[in-house]
Order: sequence, then structure tokens, then C-alpha cells
Amino acid sequence: MVFGLLRDIKEGEYRVLLTPLEAAAMVGAGHRVLCEKDCGKLAGFPDEAYQRAGAEILESHEEVFAKADFVAKVKEIMPEEYGLLREGQIVYCCIHPAGHPEEVQALLDSKCIAITAEDSHRWGSPNCEAAGKQGALFGLESMLTINGGKGKFVGGFAGAPGMNVLILGGGVVGQAALSVLYALGANCTVMDINPGLLRRLLDQYQSHIRTMFCTKEAIASILPQTDMVLNCVRWPKQRKDFLITREMLRTMEPGSVLVDISNDDPGAIESSHETHHDNPRYVDSGVVHYCVSNIPGAVAHDISVALAAETFPLLLKIMDNGVREACVRDGYIRRSLTTYRGYLTHEETSGIQGRPWVRPEQILGIDGRALDPAPDATTTKSTNFLSDHPVFSD
Repeated sequence: MVFGLLRDIKEGEYRVLLTPLEAAAMVGAGHRVLCEKDCGKLAGFPDEAYQRAGAEILESHEEVFAKADFVAKVKEIMPEEYGLLREGQIVYCCIHPAGHPEEVQALLDSKCIAITAEDSHRWGSPNCEAAGKQGALFGLESMLTINGGKGKFVGGFAGAPGMNVLILGGGVVGQAALSVLYALGANCTVMDINPGLLRRLLDQYQSHIRTMFCTKEAIASILPQTDMVLNCVRWPKQRKDFLITREMLRTMEPGSVLVDISNDDPGAIESSHETHHDNPRYVDSGVVHYCVSNIPGAVAHDISVALAAETFPLLLKIMDNGVREACVRDGYIRRSLTTYRGYLTHEETSGIQGRPWVRPEQILGIDGRALDPAPDATTTKSTNFLSDHPVFSD
């Protein structure tokens, strides 16, 4: 198979999906690898390193799309790339399809085979770990007086107490943020809707953190004493309410900090809107907001290494076996299949956007096979099934 490694063109994005090590392994497995010029340059991987790995360097985005059977990158397909997609081409990236109807329509119109990366990680995305850890550090930077914050130090000084931090969501992102802030001496409270998870965190930190069941009322009760909030909740896209409203933010001291790591649109924070690394902060209701949507891009080298290590086996499974057989062998690939030759195959997107969909098992004709299991990617359900669709055997 011909694999194409694309350079990400989203503003402020510096990561690359595969390093030269994985490119060499692909070539060694008998595949041809095409790399867009400078695709890894900003992450510290020059074209020469990919060439030494056996990859070919192509000058343009358009060339890679035109020549590769399978294209991949980190972030979503951008509007300027819609016209480059073609029928039967495999596409892998963080599509976030439920929140991007125009992108989904372009994928459907092109009749490509699209796999959304964020649902494909069996052990949790390295991007989530990086977002939590680096997001915590950006929050501390935002707390500095010189950045508009109220000038508190995370662990305090002799005679001056440390920061009170509230982490919303105890998943991979929240736990990563907690590991950094706790180690630096912050007084941490974690809120989640899973009592079992909260119990495990209490045990892990020997009851040196606080935990609370996450409700809007619980958040409101401690915001006035909170110096920094980190939102790590993946907010259901069909919800129109908020966990934190502007009215609630006004109960915090001026110069407090809110880091919206999840940064969904719509999301859990009423006052949140996307920012970029070149202008990451703004003040709303007296609170400094840090809302960069691709925080891991700031640590592009290390997260590219981590992301490549986890993603490579999945990509190779598709390349060696084809999409159909890969979906049999790996339930996480199957649940990530977003569009297949003009048909929507992603349940959350169907539920949020009201589009009819078909289960991957049905359109691929693998319903009767022994399938590798995987949990649902989200709690969003849809019974808006296509009544008439083909079954593909390729």
C-alpha cells in the first residue's frame, strides 16, 4: 500500500503523526511511504531523516493526496483539503466528526474511507496526557501577574499558602493535569461523575487530594475559594447547558484562571472560545481564560514520538490487512470508522447531526464474524439507521 504522511496545515499545529522510525518500519513491512516536504520539520524531524528511513519526499500537499492510497495527519481535514479527497482513499486524522458537519459532508461527498483518530486509541490518547500535563503548566503561566493572573505560586511560599485548583473530569486528561499540579504542591480537588474513579484517585494520592461528585451546584459551592479551574470534561455535544456559567465565574476572585483543555464547541464553559498559541489568553468576567485548542502542539517533538508509537501498529494493521479485516481484528478501528464510500458509519455523528447511519459491521459484511470487542466511544446513541445500503466486501 502507498502511505502518505501529510504536513498539518491548521494554525499553530506543529506535530507530525509518524517519525522516521515508523516510516522505516512501514518500508520494512513492504509498503511505500510518501512524506510531504517539511511534514516533521517543526517537530524536530527533518526530511533527510525520513529519506534515510526509505521514504520519498514530495513537494506538495496535492501530490501526496493524489498518489497515496492512505493519507494521515494529526488534526482534522481542513476546508482547503476537501477537494483533494478521492473515492476509496483511506484517511486517518482527528476528525471530531460530531462537531464538524461540513467536514463530514465533504468526507461523504468524496466517498473516501475516513477513520477518526480520537476514537481509535485502546489505551487512551497520548494527546490527552500531553494536553493535561502541558495544560496545567500553561495554567500556572496564566496565573502570573505579568499575564493578568493574580500572582499566586502553585505550591505557595513560607507564610503564603499554595493555589486551590479544581479539576473537572478525572479521565486521562484530568489525571495527567493532577499529576503535575499535585507534584508541585497545589491543593487539588477533582470532580467526576464516577464514584469508583474518585475512590481510586483518593487511594492513589493517599487522601491528600479532595474529590467531589461533579454537579453544577457542587462547582458553584467551591468556585469562590478556587484559584484555577481546569476543564477536562468531554461535554456531550447535544447539550446546550453549561457546567460553568459567566454568573458562576463572577464569584471567583479577579485574576483567577480557567484552562479549558477540552475546548469543545459547544462545550461545558459558557465563556470559552477557541484561541491559538500566538494569542492564547483573554479575560472574561474577571477570569483569565486559556483556551488553546491544540495544547499538545506546544510540545511537538515529544508528543509526536508518543503519538507515533501508539498509532503505528494501528496504521500497519490497516495497511497489511485492509480496512475490512482490520475492523474485524481491532474493535477500536471499527468504532472509529466514520465514513465508508459515501455512507456515514459513526453513531455519535448520527445522533448529534441527525444524519442516517449504518453500522460498520453491516456495511462491511462482517456481522457474523468473531469480532474484537471495544466499548462504545461515547454515550450518544442513534437509531436513525439507513434502511437501504450496499454491503462492501473489499
